[in-house]
Order: sequence, then structure tokens, then C-alpha cells
Amino acid sequence: MKNKKLLLILLALLTVFVLAACTANEDAGEPDDADAGETEEEKGQDEEAAGEKVLRLNNGVEPTSLDPSIGFDQVSWDPLNNLMEGLTRLDQDHVAGPGVAENWDISEDGLTYTFHLREDANWSNGDPVVAEDFVYAWKYMLDPENASSAAFLAYFIEGAEAFNNDEGSADDVKITAVDEKTLEVELEAPTGFFLDVLTNPAFFPVNHKVAEENAEWHAEADSFVANGPFLLESWDHDSEMVFAKNPEYWDADAVNLDKIHFAMVNDTNTQYQMFETGELDTASIPPEMSDELIDGDNVFIGDYGGLEFFRFNITEEPFQNKNIRKAFAYAINREDIATYVVKNGVEPAYGFVSPGFTTPDGGDFRDENGNLVEFDPDTAKEFLEQGMEEEGYSELPSIVLSYNTSDTNKAVAESIQNMLSENLGVEVTLENQEWNVFAEAQQNLELQLSRSSFINDYNDPVNFLESFITDSYMNRTGWSNDEYDELIEKGKTETDEEQRYEYLYEAERLLAEEMVAMPIRYYNTVVLEADHVEGILRHPVGYFDLKYADVTE
Repeated sequence: MKNKKLLLILLALLTVFVLAACTANEDAGEPDDADAGETEEEKGQDEEAAGEKVLRLNNGVEPTSLDPSIGFDQVSWDPLNNLMEGLTRLDQDHVAGPGVAENWDISEDGLTYTFHLREDANWSNGDPVVAEDFVYAWKYMLDPENASSAAFLAYFIEGAEAFNNDEGSADDVKITAVDEKTLEVELEAPTGFFLDVLTNPAFFPVNHKVAEENAEWHAEADSFVANGPFLLESWDHDSEMVFAKNPEYWDADAVNLDKIHFAMVNDTNTQYQMFETGELDTASIPPEMSDELIDGDNVFIGDYGGLEFFRFNITEEPFQNKNIRKAFAYAINREDIATYVVKNGVEPAYGFVSPGFTTPDGGDFRDENGNLVEFDPDTAKEFLEQGMEEEGYSELPSIVLSYNTSDTNKAVAESIQNMLSENLGVEVTLENQEWNVFAEAQQNLELQLSRSSFINDYNDPVNFLESFITDSYMNRTGWSNDEYDELIEKGKTETDEEQRYEYLYEAERLLAEEMVAMPIRYYNTVVLEADHVEGILRHPVGYFDLKYADVTE
């Protein structure tokens, strides 16, 4: 997640999205003869001349995958959330409301959900969206052979975890197509936030007839089928995606835009220049220009549920030692990184769960659990001395800090490098890797100290904390703690909300005590928007929604 979720995150987002679309005609994605050889600028002029409403955005990089089960990152989520739709969809109040399901019933014991699908919910090729499309998609996600990193999100469903761990069968997963338009789901335990979980793109349906005929349906525009507000008209890999309004979408009348162009520019200065010249309608603010631009009239600033942090690989020296990990964490001046490096109004992170999660008594989780790590060079030196003594070190083994390629990530890494040198006398080597290489290496525990980002998958504080349970795909530290695992399990299943939050507070404190990861700063959404853009829905926890977006003259 999880690299999770704008700056970064926005940038996120910022970060990786699932794609879906296919036009209603068989020539989708193929240029007309008259358009052959046209530049993108010329095509854009043609669209404008035709009176089409076109929004131009930047996705940063190529989506990891537009297969909803595989594209489990911000760069895939934002495209997917506009090409496809799940049973529920975050509404304009950021609450899980009706999507493909127009309503649902919940049993008195909170274990059985019965979803009633819209009669007019169709795929972009004209096929009806049916309950079997959800059964197929979710069991595909859970199939261990597909190695979906999103599968853990479905463990709330009875039989899901066993199937995903190769200890049960697909038939044991309690997802049932009662009829074409009725889906029944049985949970392992009552889960009050289950409808929020279902807004994640991992739970989007897949046209089972199309997928059974072509396993690579999601890889190209001419084979992609969408059930959301937009379809995938064309896809020039690593360069641009073009979405078009989906006439088969059940709520097509609410969609204002005719097309959306997604560029893939992974440099904040370049994309800002494109915004200035009108090639993009939105852009993030380069950190060095924050002071100049942040207070402008065309700047959108909003909350965003996410965290930038660094993972310690406890299977490699010297980070098997808790006190050495804590020494590094206490040597970092998060306030300086937030204020002078990342800028754009981000907040330093002194805990793991980001602000914005409302407690049962109406407070904020972050305020309730307080600061769990501070900037304290003297304490950092004490931790380092104690840890080195425990390990018998006269000097630390060489240390490499790894980060995925980005100008902002580089600046943060260099700041941490300098702070560790200045405050601990520890010299650190930096290395950068392209995203796909970096992500695989981190997952395989090949990186010693590495940058991470988490964007919340759904609106509950347990979402980030569950990343560090034993064997979680999102763990990526080698850490395992039975007490922590038990606290997270209780934090998911306890029906008394006040008690459930107590378990989550305790879990976060334990995570800070063990310090297998060090928090750096929280995310926010800071976006430059052209004057003619309106209606982009940016959720504090979730993925931006272009269903109601518009461009005016």
C-alpha cells in the first residue's frame, strides 16, 4: 500500500493504478487513416476544435498493471478508479456509497452481506456486469498462483486466507453468485469497515467471459473492458494513456468529460513546465518553488492518508539490533525535512498512523496516541552506543540507503544521509533504483535500509498497522512478533469500537518500540489546477475520482 496512496502520494500518487477500458467499437485504440502521423499536440487541437471536453493529467509513470489484482499501487489505482467501479464507490462526502451495487443487506450478526447489482450496470463492450464477474475477480486475486499483493485485503472473507495460503480451495471462499445480479459474501468476523474496504480497486470486477478468452485482456487498449465512467481508448506504453467517456456506464449522464489524457512524466520540474505551457491541467509543485506558489489561488491543498517512512531490514546487520534502529530514528530531524526539503505544507511524522482517522469518541487517532518518536540526537547516541555494545561492534558495518528514483526521494535521502553523519557520526551510502527493480528487491529483503511510502487502502487505522504482521506482503522487514499479530487481529474483529481502538493504540506503540520502520512525514494533497478545471474529487483516503470533473471555457 503497501506503497499504498499525492505528493508522492499525490504523486502518488503518487502512487500506482489499475487500468480498465475498451471501447464499444472494434477499432478502439487504432488511429483513423486521417490521423496517421499526427503529433499529440495536433490531435489535441483537433479535439478542442471538435468541441470535446478534454482533461490533461500526469500519472508520473506507467501503471504497474491495469489488472485490478496486480496493479496494487498509486500509479495504477488512480487510472483504475476511473476506468472501473466496484460494489461500492467513495461518494462526494468521502463515504462508501453505492457503486455497481445499488443497495445491500447486512445480516443481524454482521457476517453476511447481500449485494444487489444494478440492472443497467454494463461493461464497455455491452456485456452486463454480473455477480459472477466479482466471484471470478476476487478468487483470481486470492489464487496463490497469481501472487496478488492485494490478496490480504480479502482475508475478511470466510475461506479467503486459507485459499490464498494454499491451505484451502477456491470453493471454500464464501463468495456466491446467487443469481446474475445478486452477490452474497460471508465474513470471518463482523467488520464494520467492510464497505470501505470494497472501494479499493483490488475488489473491482473482471468481465469473466473476456478474461477466460484472453488472460492479457488488461494489457492493451484494444482488449481492455471497463465498467466505470471512462474506457481506455489508447495506450502508448510509458508515454500516454487516453480515456474516453464510457457510454455503457450506468451513470454516464453524470460524466462531463469526453476524454482524459494521462502523461507519464516522472520529474516535478518538467511536469510543472508542462502545466505552465498548457500541456497539463494539473501539476504538483516542485519543492524549490513551494514558497513562491503554495499560496496561489490555483492551488488545491487537502488531507491525504499516507506516510513516507524507511524500512529496516532486520535480517541484515546492523539492523537486527533494536537500539541501533532506534538510534537512526531519533537522529532524524523530521521537521526540517518537511519544512525545507519536501515543503508544500507537509507535516513531520512522529507516529505511523496519519492524522484524519476519527476515534469512537470523536477525537483523532494521531492526537490520542501522541508522538512515538522524536528528534533527539543525544538519545540517539545513547541508543547507538548501547546497540553496538550489545552486538560487540567497534564500528558499524557499512550501510546502504536505497530509494526509488525521484528528485524528491533523492533530496530526502540526502538529508537523512547528512543527519546520520552529523548526529551519529554514521556514514551512509545512497543508491537509487527504478521503481520496478526497487520494489522487487525490497520485497525480497535485498535492501538494507530503504525508502517506503504507504497510501491507505481503506478508511481505518488498522490498514497501515496490519502491514507489519508476520508474513504480510507489505512487511518487507523480516520482523515477526506474536504479540503484535494478536493485537492486529483484535483490532480487526473486536466489535466494541472503543476497545478495538485501544488494541490499535497498543499495536502502534509496540511498532514504535521495536522501530522496524522509521516514520518521516505524512502526505497531503497539493495540486496546481488550471482555472478551467473543476469537480475533481480528491479523497483524503482513497483515489481521485474524475466522474464529476469538468473543464470550462
